[in-house]
Amino acid sequence: MLYMDLEYYQGVLFVRLDGHLTYKNAYKINNYLAPVILKHRIKYLVYNLFSVLDLDNAGVDAIIRTKYAIRSNQGSVYLCEVPHQFRKVMRRSHIKETLTEQSALELLKV
Repeated sequence: MLYMDLEYYQGVLFVRLDGHLTYKNAYKINNYLAPVILKHRIKYLVYNLFSVLDLDNAGVDAIIRTKYAIRSNQGSVYLCEVPHQFRKVMRRSHIKETLTEQSALELLKV
């Protein structure tokens, strides 16, 4: 199961993921989150992966698709609180990492 907690604050969409981001659940990001980004022209997105228990290539691909949606809006994406066991697999996404949501907000300078 994958839960997404969404919060829009100061022009930044914070997405806190909780659970298993695998091929069985990646559709939630692809079908629900990506269209919201495009429809509302969201420019800044911060993923918090602290509570992610499992991550596979389909999950990484879903995150990469949202990165392309944000880039089409001339925006930026950050990852924060990435668990150590997922850092290697997340490097292929080429998304900037920060330690906390607050540090991502400071880097975005919104």
